[in-house]
Amino acid sequence: MKTIKQIVVTASLATAALALTGCAGMSNQDRNTAVGAGVGAVAGSVLTGGSAVGTVGGAAVGGVIGNQTSKTH
Repeated sequence: MKTIKQIVVTASLATAALALTGCAGMSNQDRNTAVGAGVGAVAGSVLTGGSAVGTVGGAAVGGVIGNQTSKTH
């Protein structure tokens, strides 16, 4: 069962990496938000054992962090 989770996480990361290649027209802040959401989703999923709530929560937190780290004042 653990091997299946590893395959799913690896496939998700590969899909996210390919999807981010379409971000060429995005601003730096938008790109960081998308990357943060992707990384947060994977981290949330791993930390909660694949829970959907953990994945969504991780994506939300990661997106906010990615958005805030690239803000210019």
